[in-house]
Amino acid sequence: MRSAFSTTLVLSLLLTFPVLGQHQHSTTADTARRAAPANPHAGHVMPGSPAPADTSRHAMPGGQHAGHDMGGMDHGDMPMSHAYSRSLPMNRNGSGTAWNPDNTPMYMWMSHHGKWMVMNHGAVYLRYTRQNLGRSSGQRGGSTFDAPNWFMTMAQRPIGQKGLLNLTAMISLDPLTEGGNGYPLLFQSGEAYQGQPLVDRQHPHDLFSALSIGYTHAFSPDVDLTAYVGYPGEPAIGPVAFMHRISAMPNPDAALGHHWQDATHITFGVATLGLRYKQFRLEGSNFTGREPDEHRYGFDRPRADSWAGRLSWNPTAALALQVSRATIKRPEELHPEEDVKRTTASIIQSSQWGEGRYITSALVWGMNQHVENGHTDPAAHSVLAETSVQLGKPAVYGRYEFVQKSNEELRIPLFGPADEEVHRNYTIHALTLGANYRVAQVAKTDLVLGAQATVYRPDQDLKPLYGSTPVSGQVYLRLSPSLMKMGR
Repeated sequence: MRSAFSTTLVLSLLLTFPVLGQHQHSTTADTARRAAPANPHAGHVMPGSPAPADTSRHAMPGGQHAGHDMGGMDHGDMPMSHAYSRSLPMNRNGSGTAWNPDNTPMYMWMSHHGKWMVMNHGAVYLRYTRQNLGRSSGQRGGSTFDAPNWFMTMAQRPIGQKGLLNLTAMISLDPLTEGGNGYPLLFQSGEAYQGQPLVDRQHPHDLFSALSIGYTHAFSPDVDLTAYVGYPGEPAIGPVAFMHRISAMPNPDAALGHHWQDATHITFGVATLGLRYKQFRLEGSNFTGREPDEHRYGFDRPRADSWAGRLSWNPTAALALQVSRATIKRPEELHPEEDVKRTTASIIQSSQWGEGRYITSALVWGMNQHVENGHTDPAAHSVLAETSVQLGKPAVYGRYEFVQKSNEELRIPLFGPADEEVHRNYTIHALTLGANYRVAQVAKTDLVLGAQATVYRPDQDLKPLYGSTPVSGQVYLRLSPSLMKMGR
């Protein structure tokens, strides 16, 4: 069944990607001349293209524009701006309303339709993954052929002299390619399937992962106000989500700290109001706390019961910083009376020194505090540090994670003297190293062949279930839009 699905998927994607690529109606040089008024690369940036260095009358060193003394990308009288500000560069776009550094590269297909600019992003990883190589009988792990994926279309246009409208739609075929319980990933946890918590597996994402609309009004080049609503959408919590973070682009796996850092990137019901002043933005969100259920093809009931706030700051063109705090009501279906207080902080870095040559990194911290019936469990922390170095066709990358997961999350029952369940946090370290190479480029679509391995160091008490130093590995072929080149 998996083999049949994989064959069908490969054929369909090989047909679909070139068609999308051909939908770009202009050459690179034409794109620069005909640039639409505003960048619809809203919400989720697909990393990879150099900042358009010489296309603006006000171009700054390194191709950066607005927000650092100058205006947004400007081609004659037709500016290409950030998704939620006419005064910022398009390269700053991230997932939801989160910010990337202005130096962030982008991969995408772009076309123009009157005042609308349309961008298509996406990635699919055709791969074989095996978790816990050489495991003993009874130890946890697994293997599969699968294809994690996502696809996004964005459209954007100016409204009058000061307005900016953005529409975003994102889908994922994970429900087909990964099944209801997702793919094997050692020490991963979060969400549920058929009444049981998902453990050592990454849950699939919903077919409809984003349907949002955003409007921004500019009071001046330094000040603008954005209203954003999504069903689903992404509230103002955490950094750019792992699926769309350029430093995570080469790695097909979700972060083990996903549910400590950016798991709210698919939320069925969110409204955000954000005020920008120069390089700072303060945002507040009201949203649905419950995570998506196991029925991945439908729309969950909006609740509007949770709140979040985030402060973002881009001090230079190479850096994006944020801190955020959220109270999330009843996120887990299996624990309907439990709330989570989540705090995050992050630094994202991006620097380029030539076409297709860049280094990008992220340092992310996330903390969860579970609250039930007035009792707060000990805080659980996660730290992620990842880096990707692109050297033209080849790339090398790595990710280190430290995460604390409870016995409940890992399905390890512990009982005290009174036969009451005991809460305990276990510590897990994980180091991933990988490399890939672009083997072909067809119809503005890259085919990238890669491999990676992960070494884990679990808490001493987890070793009977996983081994003392479990190792996982995978090989993959990634299909994604090519590097976006803005004409000089």
